[in-house]
Amino acid sequence: MPSALDLRLEAAYNLITGPGGPIQVGSVERFGQQLPVITNAPTNLADYVAFFCAQHGDATFLVEGDERLSFKQVYAAARKVAAALVDGHGVERGDRVGIAMRNANAWCVSYLGVLMAGGCATLLNGWWQGGELAAGIEDAEAKLVIADVQRAARLAEPGVSHGATVITLDLTQPIDEAIAPITSAGGSAETALPVLTGDDLATILFTSGSTGQSKGAYSRHHAVVQAIFNYVTQTASIVHLLTQDGLMSDIQPATLICTPLFHVTAEIPVFLQSIAIGRKLVLMPKWNAEEAMRLIQDEQVNYFVGVPLMSYEILVHPNRKNYDLSTCKSYAGGGAPRPPEHVKRLASEMGEAKPLLGYGLTETNAVGCGIINENYVDKPLSTGPASKPLVDLAILDDNGEPLAQGQVGEVCIRSVCNFEGYWNNPAATKAAFFDNGYFRSGDLGYLDTDGYLFIVDRKKDIIIRGGENISCQEVEAAIYEHPEANECAVFGLPDERLGEVVGAVIWMKPGSHVGPEDMCSFLSQRLAPYKVPFKIWMANDALPKLGSEKIDKVSLRTRYRKEYAAEGVA
Repeated sequence: MPSALDLRLEAAYNLITGPGGPIQVGSVERFGQQLPVITNAPTNLADYVAFFCAQHGDATFLVEGDERLSFKQVYAAARKVAAALVDGHGVERGDRVGIAMRNANAWCVSYLGVLMAGGCATLLNGWWQGGELAAGIEDAEAKLVIADVQRAARLAEPGVSHGATVITLDLTQPIDEAIAPITSAGGSAETALPVLTGDDLATILFTSGSTGQSKGAYSRHHAVVQAIFNYVTQTASIVHLLTQDGLMSDIQPATLICTPLFHVTAEIPVFLQSIAIGRKLVLMPKWNAEEAMRLIQDEQVNYFVGVPLMSYEILVHPNRKNYDLSTCKSYAGGGAPRPPEHVKRLASEMGEAKPLLGYGLTETNAVGCGIINENYVDKPLSTGPASKPLVDLAILDDNGEPLAQGQVGEVCIRSVCNFEGYWNNPAATKAAFFDNGYFRSGDLGYLDTDGYLFIVDRKKDIIIRGGENISCQEVEAAIYEHPEANECAVFGLPDERLGEVVGAVIWMKPGSHVGPEDMCSFLSQRLAPYKVPFKIWMANDALPKLGSEKIDKVSLRTRYRKEYAAEGVA
């Protein structure tokens, strides 16, 4: 039966979305179905940003080191970028513009400027090596890339080729100087920017799946705005309860951005949602638990979100007692499950702060399920119920038919927030959806009697390392580039901090003297560091096969996970 918190959240939601409430819910036809839609949300991101940046004006929006930018300043800088992209760089409606940078004020300004110019913000993974970055650029057919010095250097390495013009930004400079390589090309306050609609192309984010090469998931403005407002609805419900209980703080809401902005979690529920709710964002270029605690204390952060290992590192840090973390009331996680013991400890050892968990995907624009506070403590293995008002969550069989409550099947999500498809990949797009519009997550799970989702396994051949998806097939393909590699299998190994790390077993050609360290060095030239195997076993013989002559990865994974666990005990 519903918990007391569930009943209170339901009442708050009904008040917020009911007659006269600030968020109005209607319906729109999709896939022959009537799907819920937030009717009073802006149609596009340019209008959304303009309205709320004007509303919040001089309030602090972005903090990076010593630089603090208000909402008004961020909008003005983004407007300059947009004008220059249109007049100086020839960006036209729908053009893909890549962004390849670490977290920085200039990342945020560039992203907004691309959208305001009518371009499609194409978020390149900042951890990729030069060849991976070039592949993403070519896949999205980006004509322009805005990069920081480090990423630009990777794109200029010998043998790395692509068809885009690269604009290099020095992120160590104040915002006006940092974006000068863009704005110096032209444009002014008089430059006419396109009038956008919800049907305009907005974003491409890259996602790793079982097919190896990352796919560019593209979304239109309407889907992204609706995803933002689905989160705003959830936030408004929680604020209502805090106000009822006399616990709502009068300080400006603030959070850290400690996960990459090219990930959908940092992009939508953190960065873009903050524009609507007037939230201050404190940027961390690189994760460090002690620096995070210092920033929570100094910037009075009240909401923390990251992959689960981040909040756990704060929890167990030996210097935690030296910092005043009392303003932070929530430690949210996403991208990977938390062990139940971590949930319990976060709830009991962090003062008034409570643990939260969200479940969403790049393809759903981060919208999916969520679980908070005592509900999470009571059901620590769950990702919570479907997020209102827009998520239609179902457990379906391989034919797209619904399964009975409690049965395990594929977790599927249907909503107006979903992406439209994979860029230039109609086959992958078709495979990602059932005909009735449900997106196939690739996760296996079931719903309990309260509608809470429990994920039990994955269909997709991926490893989730600290919230970062890694395609086993991509790592295997890189191993096979070694001239002495015969056969290999890549799989996830359990890790307490990161959830999983990459493991591999490799059978080399007879006479090879290549060892695990040699192979890691070889792979480091081809893969982002997080994809390079943490543990490699060198096999003496051919790997076991199935009747189909495919490598028996299931038995290999079982065997070597046991060995890995035994090594850990020893």
